Amino acid sequence: MKKAFLLVSLLSTFLIGCSSTSPRKNLEQFETHTGGQVMGDATSFYWVTNKLTQPHTSADYVTVGDYGWYQTDYAWSEGVLREFIREGEQRNSSNELAPYRVHVRFNKSGEAVYQQYRIDSKILPIQAKQLENYQKEAKSVLETTMKQNDEGLRLVQGYWDGSSFKTCAGGEFDRIEFNQTLPSFVIDRLASVESYAAFLGSDSLGKMSVEELLMLAEDSHDCVVRPSLLKE
Repeated sequence: MKKAFLLVSLLSTFLIGCSSTSPRKNLEQFETHTGGQVMGDATSFYWVTNKLTQPHTSADYVTVGDYGWYQTDYAWSEGVLREFIREGEQRNSSNELAPYRVHVRFNKSGEAVYQQYRIDSKILPIQAKQLENYQKEAKSVLETTMKQNDEGLRLVQGYWDGSSFKTCAGGEFDRIEFNQTLPSFVIDRLASVESYAAFLGSDSLGKMSVEELLMLAEDSHDCVVRPSLLKE
């Protein structure tokens, strides 16, 4: 009986411990949202991870046609951008695509305390106006993504084979509905060629609804993975 009593006591203690720590774990939960947009020549994919109601990390992947591309990893604290790294390619002084990298850290007041801009193996200064633009771009990622999330939209990537759409996350949909008017060449391509596609959309009852097509490419195009450039 003593052994049985001891077992029950230990079990009760374990359950009480679990119940007492459960709310704390809930407070530490993270939630990730995705989004994107097309503006002019720029096509953007967004990722935002919130801790409670505050941004914790975010990221973007942006292609700008013939002008290059970049990906950025952002870190936040108490609603303030504290650090980011951006890597990509942009036109240099010779109008050639060249690799570049930007790394900036900010204090809690939003002032830059460390900055490095490297292009073509050269280290150049970052102008104050450009630093301000970086901060605005980071906030835009948050605002755009959360607005789209409020509208029930998210970034979806995958492959269309003419009859079904297989997402990069492993889902499959036979029914797709487009809520925007597509150019005829896009319709023809979707009808005849296997393609990679990325769009803003939502799914319900086995049907995928496309709100805005962001990118259409050859089926050899890889799924775009969230950038991870900052060290934990």
